[in-house]
Amino acid sequence: MALLNPHYGELPGNYLFAEVADRVAAFAAKHPQSKLIRLGIGDVTSPLPPSVINALRKAVDEQGTEAGFRGYGPYNGYDFLREAIVRDCFHGLGISPEEIYVSDGAKGDLGNFQELFSLDCKVAVTDPVYPVYVDSNIMAGRGRGIIYLPCTAENDFVPELPPDNPQEKPDLIYLCYPNNPTGTVLDRRELKKWVDYALTQGAIILYDAAYEAYISSPDLPRSIYEIEGATEVAAEFRSYSKLAGFTGLRCGYVVLPRALRVAKESLGELWLRRQSTKYNGCPYIVQRAAEAVHSPAGKAETRALVEKYLGNARLVRAAFEGLGLTVYGGRDAPYIWVKLPQGMDSWSFFDRLLQEAQIVGTPGAGFGPSGEGYFRLTGFGDPALTAEAAARLKNFKGL
Repeated sequence: MALLNPHYGELPGNYLFAEVADRVAAFAAKHPQSKLIRLGIGDVTSPLPPSVINALRKAVDEQGTEAGFRGYGPYNGYDFLREAIVRDCFHGLGISPEEIYVSDGAKGDLGNFQELFSLDCKVAVTDPVYPVYVDSNIMAGRGRGIIYLPCTAENDFVPELPPDNPQEKPDLIYLCYPNNPTGTVLDRRELKKWVDYALTQGAIILYDAAYEAYISSPDLPRSIYEIEGATEVAAEFRSYSKLAGFTGLRCGYVVLPRALRVAKESLGELWLRRQSTKYNGCPYIVQRAAEAVHSPAGKAETRALVEKYLGNARLVRAAFEGLGLTVYGGRDAPYIWVKLPQGMDSWSFFDRLLQEAQIVGTPGAGFGPSGEGYFRLTGFGDPALTAEAAARLKNFKGL
């Protein structure tokens, strides 16, 4: 008799964004004439940059020739992309192309990377948190070993180091900066605290830098490897999704320095073993498209995309501030994190905003216990629709 993995029963009843989609679909069915503005799920809305399209076309044409056709590629990515990544993103940080592992996106990598570690490992996550960090570890059987690090207005959304208690000593630490959902960023001093902690405790940091392109302040770190010692304790996850509009094209990568080891075992070698067993690699044509992002024209085009989305975020932030609410993020990140009036829960606010303004956001409660009382919106909408949403909010009476 087949038996199911019992840990799936420990998951929330529905994935956060699936629940949002269900509620929106139910509303749209009752109000077919409504004009919904979706600022909830962080999907991009602008077309792929011209450099990316040109690279895709060229690569597709290559695949139609005897000389240019490529089948299975290297499990860790083609050299042309790995070299471009290091040249463009990690110059001077001591990272080599051999330490880059290309994939089809950061979400899958972040969900799968935990497979390298024992089920006895304790896992620390900031709270609120991107759901995949928690859910993937629950699926594996670590649900009872998850340590939540509250990040709220009371501590300026900066996670505090775990107490000196064996029961709360993490082996794996998930950090996401710029943060999803709060839109906050750690400065060098705060990030160094975590690197130093991992070095002394023998922990591994899983550093989600999917939104690093949105950091505008020059004094903020864009890679954890800007911090001394990080190559010994940190894996960094990056993505082309929000940088260049690859949410449908799918490409990302993990940085695994040679110095990153557990019990003398290279995590890079273990990850390659895992990937070569379960994954056949990101398609050649997609990797050529990603390479184009690092060209001079590609960098200019993607910078324009990022600036457009940041402009949206600033507009949404200002609109909620105009309602008298305290708002975080939206400056060095594409996410806006709104503190709701005392006593208002986030799903109730979701429903009011949907019904009265036809604007879709994401309830903070879906990101963890400390997310209750907050609400997330994104800057990834169409600029004209984002402006319309800001205009609607001027007349919003649901507070």
